[in-house]
Amino acid sequence: MGDEIKTSAEAMEQAAGPRMHEVHTDDTTPNTRDQALPKKVKSQPVDQKSPAQWAYERTVVYLKKFEESLDDQHEVAMGFVGADAGVLRIEGMGYFDPDIVTFYGADPTGAKMQLVQHVSQLSVVFRALPKAVEQKAPNRIGFKLAQDLDTA
Repeated sequence: MGDEIKTSAEAMEQAAGPRMHEVHTDDTTPNTRDQALPKKVKSQPVDQKSPAQWAYERTVVYLKKFEESLDDQHEVAMGFVGADAGVLRIEGMGYFDPDIVTFYGADPTGAKMQLVQHVSQLSVVFRALPKAVEQKAPNRIGFKLAQDLDTA
């Protein structure tokens, strides 16, 4: 028990490895027919990857592709479906085996955000936001108050 029987077509598909295929109707987005994927995505068989690693790798490919379509005045962010959390300017991403993917970043006001998502619930909406304006160092009131206590 537990041994899956695969059709010859399924076996050939799995042996061929992961592929990415897209067709777009607008002239500004290049069509992607069997795009060359990063080596790390192709080097390890899919059945040897955790769901988190596999979701992470594919999301990174889509994120990079989305960024390639942006001009110099915009950065990638993600919107949230069904929540009032707004958007998260993506500054980092990771995964925690076997089934968690996480996004790190900030909202448009600069407040830090982190989304921790189970792969079974993963749904990412990429958005283009204007570049963040360089800000001065944050005001660390806790450090000032502790310093004040040390001098009193």
